[in-house]
Amino acid sequence: MRKRPSRALVPALAASALFLAAGCSADPGQSSAAARTPDAGVSATSTANSDQPLAVAAAPAAAATSSAVARPGTAGGKARKTSLKVKSYDSHTRRAVISTVAKGTSSPSPTGTPTPAGTRAPGRTAVGDVIASAPAPGAPDGLLAKVTKVIGETADGTEVQTAPTTLDTLLGGDDAKGTVPVDPASFDVERLLPDVKVSWAKTGDIHSGPEGTKVPLGSLRVDVATKVATAEGAPASADASVSGFVQVKPEVDFSYGGGASTAATASTASTGSTASGPGAAYLGVSGDWTSQWALKGRAGATAKPVRLPFAKLHADPVLQVGPIPVVVNLDLTCYFEISGDGRVTVDVEQDLKGDFKAGGTFGTAAGWTPVNESHMDSSPVRTSVTTGGSVKAALGAQATVGLYGALGVTADLAPYLRGEAAGTVTATTPVGSGTKSDVAASGSWALYGGLDLSGTLQIQLAIFGTPVIQHAIPLGTLHREWKLADGKM
Repeated sequence: MRKRPSRALVPALAASALFLAAGCSADPGQSSAAARTPDAGVSATSTANSDQPLAVAAAPAAAATSSAVARPGTAGGKARKTSLKVKSYDSHTRRAVISTVAKGTSSPSPTGTPTPAGTRAPGRTAVGDVIASAPAPGAPDGLLAKVTKVIGETADGTEVQTAPTTLDTLLGGDDAKGTVPVDPASFDVERLLPDVKVSWAKTGDIHSGPEGTKVPLGSLRVDVATKVATAEGAPASADASVSGFVQVKPEVDFSYGGGASTAATASTASTGSTASGPGAAYLGVSGDWTSQWALKGRAGATAKPVRLPFAKLHADPVLQVGPIPVVVNLDLTCYFEISGDGRVTVDVEQDLKGDFKAGGTFGTAAGWTPVNESHMDSSPVRTSVTTGGSVKAALGAQATVGLYGALGVTADLAPYLRGEAAGTVTATTPVGSGTKSDVAASGSWALYGGLDLSGTLQIQLAIFGTPVIQHAIPLGTLHREWKLADGKM
Protein backbone atom coordinates (compact mmCIF):
# COMPACT_ATOMS: atom_id res chain seq x y z
CA MET A 1 0.00 0.00 0.00
CA ARG A 2 1.32 3.41 -0.96
CA LYS A 3 2.59 5.45 1.94
CA ARG A 4 0.58 8.65 1.96
CA PRO A 5 2.09 12.09 2.60
CA SER A 6 0.36 14.07 5.27
CA ARG A 7 -2.69 15.90 3.92
CA ALA A 8 -1.92 19.56 3.42
CA LEU A 9 -5.18 20.52 1.70
CA VAL A 10 -8.87 19.78 2.20
CA PRO A 11 -10.01 16.14 2.14
CA ALA A 12 -9.66 14.26 -1.14
CA LEU A 13 -12.50 14.02 -3.60
CA ALA A 14 -15.34 12.01 -2.08
CA ALA A 15 -16.72 9.35 -4.41
CA SER A 16 -19.11 6.44 -4.60
CA ALA A 17 -18.33 2.85 -3.68
CA LEU A 18 -19.82 0.45 -6.20
CA PHE A 19 -20.27 -3.31 -6.22
CA LEU A 20 -20.64 -5.05 -9.58
CA ALA A 21 -21.58 -8.74 -9.56
CA ALA A 22 -20.70 -11.12 -12.36
CA GLY A 23 -23.65 -13.30 -11.36
CA CYS A 24 -21.87 -16.67 -11.47
CA SER A 25 -23.23 -18.91 -8.70
CA ALA A 26 -20.95 -20.93 -6.45
CA ASP A 27 -23.29 -23.85 -7.26
CA PRO A 28 -23.40 -24.69 -11.00
CA GLY A 29 -26.67 -26.48 -10.39
CA GLN A 30 -28.66 -23.34 -9.57
CA SER A 31 -31.63 -22.61 -11.82
CA SER A 32 -31.31 -20.07 -14.61
CA ALA A 33 -34.11 -18.07 -13.04
CA ALA A 34 -32.17 -17.69 -9.82
CA ALA A 35 -29.05 -16.70 -11.71
CA ARG A 36 -30.97 -13.86 -13.34
CA THR A 37 -32.47 -12.46 -10.15
CA PRO A 38 -30.68 -9.30 -8.91
CA ASP A 39 -29.22 -9.24 -5.40
CA ALA A 40 -31.18 -7.69 -2.55
CA GLY A 41 -31.08 -3.91 -2.59
CA VAL A 42 -30.63 -3.66 -6.37
CA SER A 43 -32.56 -0.95 -8.15
CA ALA A 44 -34.88 -2.09 -10.93
CA THR A 45 -33.56 0.73 -13.09
CA SER A 46 -30.81 -0.34 -15.45
CA THR A 47 -28.01 1.77 -16.85
CA ALA A 48 -28.18 3.76 -20.06
CA ASN A 49 -29.57 2.10 -23.14
CA SER A 50 -27.02 -0.19 -24.74
CA ASP A 51 -27.13 1.96 -27.88
CA GLN A 52 -26.06 5.04 -25.92
CA PRO A 53 -22.52 5.67 -24.60
CA LEU A 54 -22.11 5.70 -20.85
CA ALA A 55 -21.75 9.14 -19.31
CA VAL A 56 -18.33 9.96 -17.85
CA ALA A 57 -18.20 12.54 -15.06
CA ALA A 58 -16.64 13.24 -11.68
CA ALA A 59 -18.38 11.20 -9.00
CA PRO A 60 -20.47 13.57 -6.85
CA ALA A 61 -19.85 13.76 -3.12
CA ALA A 62 -23.51 12.93 -2.52
CA ALA A 63 -22.98 9.50 -4.12
CA ALA A 64 -20.72 8.25 -1.34
CA THR A 65 -23.00 5.26 -0.63
CA SER A 66 -24.33 4.60 -4.14
CA SER A 67 -23.45 1.30 -5.77
CA ALA A 68 -24.23 -0.97 -8.72
CA VAL A 69 -24.52 -4.61 -9.69
CA ALA A 70 -23.68 -6.15 -13.06
CA ARG A 71 -24.18 -9.72 -14.19
CA PRO A 72 -22.05 -10.25 -17.30
CA GLY A 73 -23.02 -13.32 -19.29
CA THR A 74 -26.66 -13.31 -18.19
CA ALA A 75 -29.82 -11.87 -19.71
CA GLY A 76 -30.39 -8.36 -18.37
CA GLY A 77 -26.91 -8.39 -16.88
CA LYS A 78 -26.23 -4.67 -17.30
CA ALA A 79 -24.90 -2.72 -14.31
CA ARG A 80 -27.53 -1.54 -11.82
CA LYS A 81 -27.41 0.42 -8.60
CA THR A 82 -27.20 -1.47 -5.31
CA SER A 83 -26.57 -0.79 -1.63
CA LEU A 84 -23.53 -3.09 -1.32
CA LYS A 85 -20.25 -1.53 -0.17
CA VAL A 86 -16.65 -2.55 0.50
CA LYS A 87 -16.38 -2.35 4.28
CA SER A 88 -12.68 -3.29 4.40
CA TYR A 89 -9.92 -4.85 2.29
CA ASP A 90 -6.61 -6.58 3.06
CA SER A 91 -4.17 -6.11 0.16
CA HIS A 92 -1.90 -8.92 1.42
CA THR A 93 -4.52 -11.66 1.57
CA ARG A 94 -6.85 -10.05 -1.02
CA ARG A 95 -9.77 -10.60 1.33
CA ALA A 96 -12.62 -8.09 1.47
CA VAL A 97 -15.65 -7.62 3.67
CA ILE A 98 -18.81 -6.57 1.84
CA SER A 99 -21.69 -4.92 3.68
CA THR A 100 -24.96 -3.20 2.82
CA VAL A 101 -26.23 0.27 3.63
CA ALA A 102 -29.65 0.13 5.19
CA LYS A 103 -32.32 2.33 3.62
CA GLY A 104 -32.59 5.73 5.25
CA THR A 105 -29.04 5.55 6.69
CA SER A 106 -25.54 6.29 5.51
CA SER A 107 -23.86 3.62 7.64
CA PRO A 108 -23.01 0.11 6.45
CA SER A 109 -24.78 -2.78 8.13
CA PRO A 110 -24.03 -6.50 8.14
CA THR A 111 -25.37 -8.41 5.15
CA GLY A 112 -27.28 -10.81 7.39
CA THR A 113 -27.05 -13.36 10.13
CA PRO A 114 -23.61 -15.07 10.24
CA THR A 115 -23.60 -18.33 8.27
CA PRO A 116 -21.14 -21.21 8.04
CA ALA A 117 -18.01 -20.56 6.01
CA GLY A 118 -18.39 -21.05 2.28
CA THR A 119 -22.21 -20.81 2.24
CA ARG A 120 -24.25 -18.11 0.59
CA ALA A 121 -27.22 -16.39 2.19
CA PRO A 122 -30.05 -15.48 -0.23
CA GLY A 123 -29.23 -12.37 -2.28
CA ARG A 124 -25.65 -12.18 -0.99
CA THR A 125 -22.20 -12.14 -2.52
CA ALA A 126 -21.30 -15.14 -4.68
CA VAL A 127 -18.27 -16.59 -6.43
CA GLY A 128 -17.82 -14.79 -9.76
CA ASP A 129 -19.10 -11.45 -8.51
CA VAL A 130 -17.02 -8.46 -9.60
CA ILE A 131 -16.17 -5.59 -7.24
CA ALA A 132 -15.46 -2.05 -8.37
CA SER A 133 -15.01 0.31 -5.44
CA ALA A 134 -13.95 3.87 -4.82
CA PRO A 135 -11.16 4.30 -2.23
CA ALA A 136 -12.12 2.23 0.83
CA PRO A 137 -10.46 1.16 4.09
CA GLY A 138 -7.42 -0.90 3.09
CA ALA A 139 -7.79 0.09 -0.59
CA PRO A 140 -6.74 3.77 -0.85
CA ASP A 141 -6.35 3.48 -4.64
CA GLY A 142 -9.78 1.94 -5.11
CA LEU A 143 -10.50 -1.73 -5.76
CA LEU A 144 -11.24 -3.73 -8.91
CA ALA A 145 -11.48 -7.48 -8.18
CA LYS A 146 -13.57 -10.63 -8.65
CA VAL A 147 -14.81 -12.94 -5.89
CA THR A 148 -13.17 -16.37 -5.99
CA LYS A 149 -14.51 -17.69 -2.68
CA VAL A 150 -17.18 -16.77 -0.15
CA ILE A 151 -15.57 -17.31 3.25
CA GLY A 152 -18.67 -16.58 5.32
CA GLU A 153 -20.76 -13.99 7.13
CA THR A 154 -19.30 -11.85 9.92
CA ALA A 155 -20.62 -9.10 12.16
CA ASP A 156 -19.37 -6.55 9.60
CA GLY A 157 -20.63 -8.26 6.46
CA THR A 158 -19.73 -11.02 4.02
CA GLU A 159 -16.04 -11.93 3.95
CA VAL A 160 -14.79 -12.98 0.51
CA GLN A 161 -11.55 -13.97 -1.19
CA THR A 162 -10.80 -11.92 -4.30
CA ALA A 163 -8.46 -11.91 -7.32
CA PRO A 164 -7.54 -9.17 -9.83
CA THR A 165 -9.76 -8.58 -12.85
CA THR A 166 -10.05 -6.07 -15.69
CA LEU A 167 -12.45 -3.32 -16.73
CA ASP A 168 -13.83 -5.18 -19.72
CA THR A 169 -15.56 -7.63 -17.36
CA LEU A 170 -17.68 -4.65 -16.24
CA LEU A 171 -17.98 -2.43 -19.29
CA GLY A 172 -18.37 -5.27 -21.80
CA GLY A 173 -19.75 -3.95 -25.09
CA ASP A 174 -20.52 -0.43 -23.79
CA ASP A 175 -18.82 2.74 -24.99
CA ALA A 176 -17.64 5.57 -22.75
CA LYS A 177 -15.62 8.71 -23.34
CA GLY A 178 -14.97 11.83 -21.31
CA THR A 179 -12.53 14.35 -19.90
CA VAL A 180 -12.94 15.16 -16.21
CA PRO A 181 -11.19 18.04 -14.37
CA VAL A 182 -9.42 17.05 -11.15
CA ASP A 183 -10.55 18.99 -8.10
CA PRO A 184 -7.45 20.99 -7.04
CA ALA A 185 -8.55 20.70 -3.41
CA SER A 186 -8.34 16.89 -3.58
CA PHE A 187 -4.54 16.70 -3.73
CA ASP A 188 -2.37 15.49 -0.88
CA VAL A 189 0.85 17.51 -0.84
CA GLU A 190 4.32 16.54 0.31
CA ARG A 191 6.71 19.49 0.44
CA LEU A 192 10.28 18.44 -0.33
CA LEU A 193 11.90 21.84 0.30
CA PRO A 194 11.26 24.36 3.10
CA ASP A 195 9.99 27.31 1.09
CA VAL A 196 7.22 25.69 -0.96
CA LYS A 197 3.72 27.19 -1.08
CA VAL A 198 0.61 25.56 -2.56
CA SER A 199 -2.43 27.48 -3.77
CA TRP A 200 -5.69 26.55 -5.50
CA ALA A 201 -9.07 28.01 -6.32
CA LYS A 202 -12.46 26.41 -6.99
CA THR A 203 -16.02 27.49 -7.59
CA GLY A 204 -17.88 29.12 -4.75
CA ASP A 205 -15.09 31.66 -4.27
CA ILE A 206 -13.08 29.06 -2.32
CA HIS A 207 -9.34 29.68 -2.22
CA SER A 208 -6.37 28.15 -0.42
CA GLY A 209 -2.82 29.47 -0.27
CA PRO A 210 -0.86 32.59 0.63
CA GLU A 211 -2.92 35.75 0.84
CA GLY A 212 -2.92 37.69 -2.41
CA THR A 213 -2.03 34.73 -4.63
CA LYS A 214 -4.24 34.72 -7.70
CA VAL A 215 -5.08 31.30 -9.12
CA PRO A 216 -7.61 30.62 -11.91
CA LEU A 217 -10.60 28.45 -11.01
CA GLY A 218 -9.76 24.76 -11.10
CA SER A 219 -6.01 25.36 -11.09
CA LEU A 220 -3.30 24.24 -8.70
CA ARG A 221 -0.19 26.39 -8.17
CA VAL A 222 3.09 25.44 -6.47
CA ASP A 223 5.60 28.21 -5.65
CA VAL A 224 9.24 27.56 -4.75
CA ALA A 225 12.29 29.58 -3.78
CA THR A 226 15.58 27.87 -2.96
CA LYS A 227 19.34 27.94 -3.27
CA VAL A 228 21.05 25.86 -5.94
CA ALA A 229 23.88 23.83 -4.45
CA THR A 230 27.07 23.21 -6.38
CA ALA A 231 26.77 19.99 -8.35
CA GLU A 232 29.23 17.22 -7.52
CA GLY A 233 32.08 17.38 -10.03
CA ALA A 234 31.28 20.93 -11.13
CA PRO A 235 34.31 22.98 -12.26
CA ALA A 236 33.44 25.88 -9.94
CA SER A 237 31.52 26.56 -6.75
CA ALA A 238 28.01 27.95 -7.08
CA ASP A 239 26.09 30.69 -5.38
CA ALA A 240 22.79 30.69 -7.24
CA SER A 241 19.09 30.79 -6.41
CA VAL A 242 15.91 29.77 -8.18
CA SER A 243 12.38 31.03 -7.64
CA GLY A 244 9.11 30.71 -9.47
CA PHE A 245 5.93 28.68 -9.76
CA VAL A 246 4.26 25.89 -11.71
CA GLN A 247 0.52 26.24 -12.27
CA VAL A 248 -1.51 23.44 -13.80
CA LYS A 249 -5.19 22.70 -14.36
CA PRO A 250 -5.12 18.89 -14.57
CA GLU A 251 -7.72 16.79 -16.36
CA VAL A 252 -8.07 13.03 -16.75
CA ASP A 253 -8.95 11.70 -20.22
CA PHE A 254 -10.71 8.32 -20.31
CA SER A 255 -12.37 6.35 -23.07
CA TYR A 256 -13.46 2.77 -23.68
CA GLY A 257 -14.95 1.23 -26.82
CA GLY A 258 -16.54 -2.18 -26.39
CA GLY A 259 -16.46 -3.15 -30.06
CA ALA A 260 -14.45 -6.33 -29.51
CA SER A 261 -16.63 -7.35 -26.58
CA THR A 262 -19.92 -6.90 -28.44
CA ALA A 263 -19.19 -9.75 -30.82
CA ALA A 264 -18.54 -12.04 -27.88
CA THR A 265 -21.78 -11.25 -26.00
CA ALA A 266 -23.70 -14.28 -27.28
CA SER A 267 -20.93 -16.75 -26.51
CA THR A 268 -20.34 -15.09 -23.15
CA ALA A 269 -23.96 -15.60 -22.18
CA SER A 270 -23.87 -19.29 -23.11
CA THR A 271 -20.47 -20.19 -21.72
CA GLY A 272 -20.16 -17.84 -18.75
CA SER A 273 -16.75 -16.64 -19.99
CA THR A 274 -15.61 -13.06 -19.55
CA ALA A 275 -15.58 -10.42 -22.28
CA SER A 276 -12.90 -10.61 -24.95
CA GLY A 277 -11.56 -7.11 -24.36
CA PRO A 278 -12.33 -3.67 -25.76
CA GLY A 279 -12.03 -2.55 -29.35
CA ALA A 280 -10.55 0.77 -28.24
CA ALA A 281 -9.31 2.47 -25.07
CA TYR A 282 -7.52 5.62 -23.96
CA LEU A 283 -6.03 6.86 -20.69
CA GLY A 284 -4.15 10.10 -20.32
CA VAL A 285 -3.61 13.36 -18.50
CA SER A 286 -3.95 16.83 -19.97
CA GLY A 287 -4.45 20.42 -18.93
CA ASP A 288 -3.47 24.07 -19.07
CA TRP A 289 0.05 25.00 -18.01
CA THR A 290 1.64 28.20 -16.71
CA SER A 291 5.14 28.56 -15.29
CA GLN A 292 7.26 31.52 -14.30
CA TRP A 293 10.75 31.23 -12.92
CA ALA A 294 14.04 33.01 -12.41
CA LEU A 295 17.61 31.72 -11.99
CA LYS A 296 20.23 34.10 -10.65
CA GLY A 297 23.86 33.70 -9.67
CA ARG A 298 26.91 31.68 -10.59
CA ALA A 299 25.66 28.32 -11.80
CA GLY A 300 28.45 25.85 -11.18
CA ALA A 301 26.70 22.86 -12.74
CA THR A 302 27.75 19.85 -14.79
CA ALA A 303 26.91 18.59 -18.26
CA LYS A 304 24.65 15.99 -16.66
CA PRO A 305 21.36 17.59 -15.55
CA VAL A 306 20.83 17.94 -11.80
CA ARG A 307 17.16 17.55 -10.85
CA LEU A 308 15.78 19.12 -7.66
CA PRO A 309 12.22 17.90 -6.85
CA PHE A 310 10.44 20.37 -4.59
CA ALA A 311 6.88 19.00 -4.22
CA LYS A 312 4.94 15.75 -4.69
CA LEU A 313 1.17 15.76 -5.09
CA HIS A 314 -1.32 12.88 -5.18
CA ALA A 315 -5.04 12.59 -5.84
CA ASP A 316 -7.50 9.74 -6.45
CA PRO A 317 -10.31 11.26 -8.53
CA VAL A 318 -13.20 8.90 -9.17
CA LEU A 319 -14.81 8.91 -12.60
CA GLN A 320 -18.44 7.85 -12.66
CA VAL A 321 -18.68 5.79 -15.88
CA GLY A 322 -22.41 5.08 -15.98
CA PRO A 323 -22.91 3.32 -12.61
CA ILE A 324 -19.28 2.17 -12.44
CA PRO A 325 -16.63 4.01 -10.37
CA VAL A 326 -13.34 4.12 -12.25
CA VAL A 327 -10.68 5.21 -9.75
CA VAL A 328 -7.83 7.19 -11.28
CA ASN A 329 -4.55 7.59 -9.37
CA LEU A 330 -2.78 10.83 -10.29
CA ASP A 331 0.69 11.87 -9.08
CA LEU A 332 2.56 15.09 -9.87
CA THR A 333 6.20 15.76 -8.98
CA CYS A 334 7.32 19.36 -9.53
CA TYR A 335 11.04 19.93 -10.02
CA PHE A 336 13.76 22.31 -11.11
CA GLU A 337 16.57 21.03 -13.33
CA ILE A 338 19.87 22.67 -14.26
CA SER A 339 22.89 21.69 -16.32
CA GLY A 340 25.90 23.55 -17.71
CA ASP A 341 29.59 23.50 -18.42
CA GLY A 342 32.27 25.89 -17.32
CA ARG A 343 31.84 28.74 -14.92
CA VAL A 344 28.69 30.60 -15.96
CA THR A 345 26.96 33.45 -14.16
CA VAL A 346 23.35 33.98 -15.16
CA ASP A 347 20.36 36.20 -14.47
CA VAL A 348 17.45 34.57 -16.33
CA GLU A 349 13.68 34.96 -16.20
CA GLN A 350 11.05 33.24 -18.33
CA ASP A 351 7.25 32.95 -18.46
CA LEU A 352 5.49 30.14 -20.34
CA LYS A 353 1.82 29.42 -21.02
CA GLY A 354 0.19 26.63 -22.97
CA ASP A 355 -1.30 23.17 -22.70
CA PHE A 356 -0.26 19.53 -22.85
CA LYS A 357 -1.67 16.04 -23.39
CA ALA A 358 0.04 12.72 -22.76
CA GLY A 359 -1.32 9.21 -22.67
CA GLY A 360 -1.80 5.88 -24.36
CA THR A 361 -4.43 4.87 -26.91
CA PHE A 362 -5.42 1.32 -27.85
CA GLY A 363 -6.79 -0.10 -31.09
CA THR A 364 -7.16 -3.73 -32.10
CA ALA A 365 -4.93 -3.24 -35.16
CA ALA A 366 -2.05 -1.22 -33.68
CA GLY A 367 -2.28 -2.16 -30.01
CA TRP A 368 -1.12 0.50 -27.54
CA THR A 369 0.42 3.63 -29.05
CA PRO A 370 1.53 6.89 -27.41
CA VAL A 371 -0.16 10.29 -27.46
CA ASN A 372 2.19 13.20 -26.91
CA GLU A 373 1.18 16.85 -27.49
CA SER A 374 2.11 20.27 -26.12
CA HIS A 375 1.75 23.86 -27.25
CA MET A 376 3.62 26.62 -25.41
CA ASP A 377 4.12 30.36 -25.89
CA SER A 378 6.90 32.28 -24.13
CA SER A 379 6.51 35.80 -22.81
CA PRO A 380 9.29 38.44 -22.78
CA VAL A 381 12.54 37.08 -21.34
CA ARG A 382 15.33 38.88 -19.54
CA THR A 383 18.73 37.21 -19.54
CA SER A 384 22.27 38.00 -18.61
CA VAL A 385 25.06 35.48 -19.24
CA THR A 386 28.61 36.24 -18.14
CA THR A 387 31.77 34.29 -19.03
CA GLY A 388 32.02 31.65 -21.73
CA GLY A 389 30.07 28.41 -21.40
CA SER A 390 26.50 27.20 -21.49
CA VAL A 391 23.60 26.70 -19.13
CA LYS A 392 20.19 25.03 -19.38
CA ALA A 393 17.46 25.39 -16.77
CA ALA A 394 13.96 23.90 -16.66
CA LEU A 395 11.02 24.15 -14.29
CA GLY A 396 8.86 21.11 -14.98
CA ALA A 397 6.55 18.41 -13.68
CA GLN A 398 6.36 14.65 -13.97
CA ALA A 399 2.84 13.20 -14.01
CA THR A 400 1.81 9.58 -13.57
CA VAL A 401 -1.73 8.33 -14.10
CA GLY A 402 -3.12 4.86 -13.44
CA LEU A 403 -6.28 2.95 -12.52
CA TYR A 404 -7.01 1.24 -9.20
CA GLY A 405 -3.33 1.46 -8.13
CA ALA A 406 -1.94 0.07 -11.41
CA LEU A 407 0.40 2.61 -13.03
CA GLY A 408 -0.47 3.25 -16.67
CA VAL A 409 1.18 6.37 -18.08
CA THR A 410 4.16 8.49 -17.02
CA ALA A 411 4.66 11.90 -18.66
CA ASP A 412 7.43 14.44 -18.04
CA LEU A 413 6.84 18.01 -19.22
CA ALA A 414 9.92 20.24 -19.00
CA PRO A 415 9.81 23.76 -20.48
CA TYR A 416 13.36 25.15 -20.46
CA LEU A 417 15.67 28.04 -21.30
CA ARG A 418 19.11 27.41 -22.80
CA GLY A 419 21.89 29.95 -23.17
CA GLU A 420 25.30 29.78 -24.84
CA ALA A 421 28.04 32.39 -24.62
CA ALA A 422 31.64 32.93 -25.64
CA GLY A 423 33.03 35.89 -23.75
CA THR A 424 30.93 38.29 -21.73
CA VAL A 425 27.31 38.92 -22.74
CA THR A 426 24.40 40.91 -21.35
CA ALA A 427 21.12 40.90 -23.34
CA THR A 428 17.56 42.10 -22.81
CA THR A 429 15.08 40.55 -25.28
CA PRO A 430 11.33 41.32 -25.38
CA VAL A 431 10.31 38.16 -27.22
CA GLY A 432 7.61 38.49 -29.86
CA SER A 433 7.55 42.28 -29.74
CA GLY A 434 9.80 42.77 -32.77
CA THR A 435 12.01 45.09 -30.73
CA LYS A 436 15.73 44.76 -31.31
CA SER A 437 17.64 43.25 -28.38
CA ASP A 438 19.80 45.51 -26.23
CA VAL A 439 23.16 43.74 -26.16
CA ALA A 440 26.44 44.57 -24.45
CA ALA A 441 28.88 41.80 -25.27
CA SER A 442 32.38 40.82 -26.20
CA GLY A 443 32.07 37.62 -28.19
CA SER A 444 29.02 35.72 -29.40
CA TRP A 445 25.85 34.59 -27.68
CA ALA A 446 22.58 32.77 -28.31
CA LEU A 447 19.45 32.21 -26.27
CA TYR A 448 16.87 29.45 -26.87
CA GLY A 449 13.52 28.57 -25.39
CA GLY A 450 12.11 25.06 -25.63
CA LEU A 451 10.23 22.18 -24.11
CA ASP A 452 10.63 18.44 -23.79
CA LEU A 453 7.71 16.07 -23.27
CA SER A 454 8.58 12.41 -22.70
CA GLY A 455 7.33 9.37 -20.80
CA THR A 456 6.31 5.72 -21.01
CA LEU A 457 3.28 3.45 -21.30
CA GLN A 458 3.34 0.75 -18.65
CA ILE A 459 2.41 -2.94 -18.72
CA GLN A 460 -0.40 -2.28 -16.22
CA LEU A 461 -2.48 -0.61 -18.95
CA ALA A 462 -3.74 -4.16 -19.58
CA ILE A 463 -6.22 -3.38 -16.77
CA PHE A 464 -8.59 -2.34 -19.58
CA GLY A 465 -8.69 -5.99 -20.65
CA THR A 466 -6.39 -5.41 -23.62
CA PRO A 467 -3.47 -7.73 -24.47
CA VAL A 468 -0.62 -7.44 -21.95
CA ILE A 469 2.14 -5.02 -22.91
CA GLN A 470 5.32 -7.10 -22.90
CA HIS A 471 7.54 -4.17 -21.93
CA ALA A 472 7.26 -0.45 -21.24
CA ILE A 473 6.62 1.55 -24.43
CA PRO A 474 8.36 4.96 -24.64
CA LEU A 475 6.04 7.84 -25.43
CA GLY A 476 8.80 9.22 -27.59
CA THR A 477 10.27 12.63 -26.90
CA LEU A 478 8.39 15.65 -28.14
CA HIS A 479 11.14 18.25 -28.51
CA ARG A 480 10.59 21.84 -29.56
CA GLU A 481 13.16 24.61 -29.41
CA TRP A 482 13.02 28.13 -30.72
CA LYS A 483 15.68 30.83 -30.86
CA LEU A 484 14.88 33.83 -28.75
CA ALA A 485 17.87 35.97 -29.69
CA ASP A 486 21.53 35.85 -30.75
CA GLY A 487 24.31 38.23 -31.67
CA LYS A 488 27.99 39.00 -32.11
CA MET A 489 30.27 41.87 -31.18
